[in-house]
Amino acid sequence: MIPRYSLAPMAALFTDEARYRAWLEVEILATAGQAEVGVVPKSAAAAISDRADFTVAEIEAREQVTEHDVAAFVDVVQARIGEPEAAWLHYGLTSSDVVDTALSLTLVRAATLLLASVDALVTVLIAQARTYSDVAMVGRTHGIHAEPTTFGAKVALWALAAQRDRERLARARATIAVGKLSGAVGTFSNIDPRVEVFVCERLGLTAVPATQVLARDRHAELLYACASLGATIESFALEIRHLQRTEVREVEEPFRAGEQKGSSAMPHKRNPVKCEQICGLARVLRANLQAGLENVALWHERDISHSSVERIILPDSLNLAYYVTEKFRSIAEKMVVYPERMLENLQASYGLVFSQPVLLALVEAGCSRDDAYRMVQRNAMKTWDERRPFVEVLGEDSEVLRALSVDQLQACFDLDRALQQSHRAIESLS
Repeated sequence: MIPRYSLAPMAALFTDEARYRAWLEVEILATAGQAEVGVVPKSAAAAISDRADFTVAEIEAREQVTEHDVAAFVDVVQARIGEPEAAWLHYGLTSSDVVDTALSLTLVRAATLLLASVDALVTVLIAQARTYSDVAMVGRTHGIHAEPTTFGAKVALWALAAQRDRERLARARATIAVGKLSGAVGTFSNIDPRVEVFVCERLGLTAVPATQVLARDRHAELLYACASLGATIESFALEIRHLQRTEVREVEEPFRAGEQKGSSAMPHKRNPVKCEQICGLARVLRANLQAGLENVALWHERDISHSSVERIILPDSLNLAYYVTEKFRSIAEKMVVYPERMLENLQASYGLVFSQPVLLALVEAGCSRDDAYRMVQRNAMKTWDERRPFVEVLGEDSEVLRALSVDQLQACFDLDRALQQSHRAIESLS
């Protein structure tokens, strides 16, 4: 991932140095495991643990000759170890034993970091939901005024959605927390199965049956968790983008007045650029999932059509998911909310947001639903046309007044009554 969309804690897990260090971790443990079962001399295993090292530059230079990154890695590390002990490095292993197990180790670490970020986001969202639990605003369906809600209820639903993505991510982390050191086609033809268990246990992984490679549905599940998290956060960002529109102006993403510039040409602009950025990056996460699903089908016991793809999509997806989560946490923590504007917009549709209580009151008074609907709709259209309060227009309709008293009609427009159950989503937060 380009530095613009990378944050140091996650990016550090996917550097070339980090990748080779993870390989070395597997190689050293594999040699120790071989010594444990009596295949490798314990003195050689100790020497390998003490001397095994590399530089990225050495491996890159050697790969120009071998045209095989694992072979280049083994050559460089063996040279550091020295003979005769170096001969025992990578003994009985195939490249994927090292690469796939090390990749799982890295992905578990990355998923753990991402989970902590999601937890922090959920904490912020819960706090904001409670802060704005009684702030009334208009609820919109199809972009049109529907019924009253609260901003707290809206944010509570964000928190619940983020919690579901946390559960998906935790499951995906468990799915990818596996390793294999079972040889060229997974039959342990040249390595004792006990070595696989030895290595995986020490890495915090579970040894699983495999071909030459771990099954790629595991990686696809992690990519789905990242894409789902991105889509969820995109939905939050998209909502703020709408609420920040000039005509709405109920919520704004943070803006550092006097420092930040919204436009190179128009000094008045405060654009929702951070939320727009998140919406764009979520598309990349979804696209990476497509590639990850296509990696599941490989020829026979393995091919390497997945390898080049994963070198891009796995680091990029974990980096992007982390970036998007961290950035939206900052937005949610510092967003600017305008309760007065919310109330103003709620009232801007002349009380039409109370049409359903009027409909139900007419039904309770003995009208058929169809007749009641027709009466309410007729007066709603008149309200729009004449731009007058809905309750006033209804009060001039003799058919409505035959069914409802003035007091009954007025009761339909009680905002507190409309919002009396609006805390339920907030109360469900843990």
